[in-house]
Amino acid sequence: MNKKLTFTIFGGTGDLTFRKLLPALYNMSVSNKTESVGQVIIIGRRDYTSEQYRMIARDWVEKFARLPYTEQDYDRLAAGIFYYKMDFTDEEAYAQLNAFYKGMEAGSHIFYFAVAPRFFSSIVTGLVHVEHACRGKVVLEKPFGENLAAAKELNEKMEHFFHPDHIYRIDHYLGKEMVRNIQTIRFANPIFSGVWDAEHIECIQISALEEVGVETRGGYYDHSGAMKDMVQNHLFQILSIVAMEQPGELMLAGEEMHREQIRVLSSLHTPENIEDSLVLGQYRGYREEKAVAEDSVTETYAALKVFLDNDRWRGMPFYIRTGKKLGHREMQVLVVFKSAAPQVESNILNIKIQPTEGVYLQFNIKKPGEEDEIAQAKMDFCQSCSFINQMNTPEAYERLLGACVRGERFWFSQWDQIEASWKYVDDIRKRYHEKNLPVYEYEPGTYGPGAAEKMLEMSGDFWLD
Repeated sequence: MNKKLTFTIFGGTGDLTFRKLLPALYNMSVSNKTESVGQVIIIGRRDYTSEQYRMIARDWVEKFARLPYTEQDYDRLAAGIFYYKMDFTDEEAYAQLNAFYKGMEAGSHIFYFAVAPRFFSSIVTGLVHVEHACRGKVVLEKPFGENLAAAKELNEKMEHFFHPDHIYRIDHYLGKEMVRNIQTIRFANPIFSGVWDAEHIECIQISALEEVGVETRGGYYDHSGAMKDMVQNHLFQILSIVAMEQPGELMLAGEEMHREQIRVLSSLHTPENIEDSLVLGQYRGYREEKAVAEDSVTETYAALKVFLDNDRWRGMPFYIRTGKKLGHREMQVLVVFKSAAPQVESNILNIKIQPTEGVYLQFNIKKPGEEDEIAQAKMDFCQSCSFINQMNTPEAYERLLGACVRGERFWFSQWDQIEASWKYVDDIRKRYHEKNLPVYEYEPGTYGPGAAEKMLEMSGDFWLD
């Protein structure tokens, strides 16, 4: 393990740290990866000793780690975990944190902001008092800001303190196996790459559906909503990967990938009639959730019809939807090809991202028998159904933390991508509310408000599950 690299987690007693970050660090340690960190500093307000924290973390790591848990492996990781009690909103407390780092002989730094975005600025202000902190790297959880103006202000402050190339805006969806597989499926298969355009595709549907409600995140979610929590970052990032041109040589990423993604996001077409392009909804009972305002109009569901102003995709709709308390949990990208003839079913390519990972293809064949009747054939490759694949596939956070240590930034959201996404989302949300369009109520366990179905029906399309 790298004894000089110090990985500090602000918000080290939250669910993100226990469910994702610590299990990821355990997996990295067990795998003996060269990017494993040397010591982990947990910043929290609770009154724990390092030993108490290690005992609490043990159960979480055992439950959520990808690789088999052993006491020996955990003890090796835990020996490098140290808890530091601190109010990270108190600027004066950072002088003591600096002294603590000196006592730990901390070398290079990676700071992980596993806290609500409203605290990002306060932490940066405090880190001014920590020697060499400005030379370190910082990992930020989404959303980056609450709107375009706030995002710009925060970005300026971050880049004033940290080197721009040392800012890692994490989007864990970009670490998921099947999101990364989109490029391979498209560019390494001529049967898809040759017809990946508006001439051959009827529509592309990107769905991120959740069965659960806001649970314990009501306070955060009520100031965010589906558009900011999912569409502006996760789903627009996936859109940019699905729609981009091939970034240089096959399977090579980097600055070329970033350039192609921003070209997609910059070509987002502003709709003339917002009521035909956006539907917002809220599940019944949301206002009774803990920490949610009694008169809240925050959307827990969003469906969009999006067009791109470029030669490849002009005139073809991308449908995006996300929501909570829906019929089932599923994230997928559905590519619906144009029908070869009337009454003939469309070919469908379904890239399944979660919870099942894999690829599904629907195509047409002649039905066995004397009559020339067309039937549907279905091929389904389930990648996550294999135990070996599960064991050999890094989790998203594990993969992205390793990339941060190595300095690989191309699977992280870049500022110009965030800015382009915020511009579009701010504009359509503003226009939606200026027209006093409703936030439709929908029943938990359904697939959202009926208005989302009607939006597709206007174009002769329908949601596929």
